[in-house]
Amino acid sequence: MPAHLLPLATHERFHTHDLDEARGEVGRVFCPHGLNLAERGSQLDARLHAVAFDRTGLYYLDYGTEVRITPGALETFFLVQIPLAGTADVSCGHQHIVSTPELASVPSPTEDLSMRWAAASLIVWVDRSALEAHLGKLLARPIRRPITFHLGMDLTLPASRSWLRIVDLLRKEADNGVMPSQPLMVAQLEGLLMTQLLLAQSSNYSPALLGEQPRVAPLAVRRAMELIEAHAAEPLTVEDIATAVGVGVRALQEGFQRHLGTTPLRYLRDVRLGRAQAELTASDPGTTTVTDIAFRWGFFHSGRFSIAYRQRFGESPSETLRR
Repeated sequence: MPAHLLPLATHERFHTHDLDEARGEVGRVFCPHGLNLAERGSQLDARLHAVAFDRTGLYYLDYGTEVRITPGALETFFLVQIPLAGTADVSCGHQHIVSTPELASVPSPTEDLSMRWAAASLIVWVDRSALEAHLGKLLARPIRRPITFHLGMDLTLPASRSWLRIVDLLRKEADNGVMPSQPLMVAQLEGLLMTQLLLAQSSNYSPALLGEQPRVAPLAVRRAMELIEAHAAEPLTVEDIATAVGVGVRALQEGFQRHLGTTPLRYLRDVRLGRAQAELTASDPGTTTVTDIAFRWGFFHSGRFSIAYRQRFGESPSETLRR
């Protein structure tokens, strides 16, 4: 495939035929590791495309031939390795799989990892401390034991496909050059990516995540509503709201659905739409724009903002501004 058609093509980190250079460059991005050709005399054609965010990162890695990779325990990060073509033998701790485009690998960072790799892959990197903190917010309690995932991730399952759609959205936004200038968008997408990974991939915390959650008393719902009303212009995730009112994310969502017939994020969106309408109504069209006001209230896609605004108020934002 031509280089410009590969994933994350505008973010090339290196392209080399030298084994030592490839080992060093990949080691700087991930961690020091052993890298050797699986067959003597084969020709390396290695390339890495890389986009690093705050708590996550996306990478395209291809060695162009079969290699043996021995990083040991990853320790500080998780990887989800998705072959786009080819296969990989992956062993982590006592688990072993043959990874394919329909079966990703999710090695746990506390266990030794070794791989025989013959695949061009999209790799999702997640900071371990960030994922553990995120899990703690979802469960509303500290995490006492490391997260240990099942090694194989079945990408044909609905939950996995949902997670892949979030990955694809991150990749497209990175390719479009939008992400660096939109930290709020990055934070929200990263939070969604981590939540869906924890729900989609079986781990030692899956029973706690998927089990029955305690119901939220109306007092907690009211406190969450007040928090949203007071901080609507600030970056807010459902995890932030749940932590602030002292309940788990799923419990808060259940409470909003039961008492208000909506979700915390839909409630936040409606509050922001109301604030945007008030500002549009009071503003001079000669000195401000719809885009400026939308951005101030957390709407980064003008088309989606216009659709949501019209559904709520029966007219476009520009019509409100002109009036």
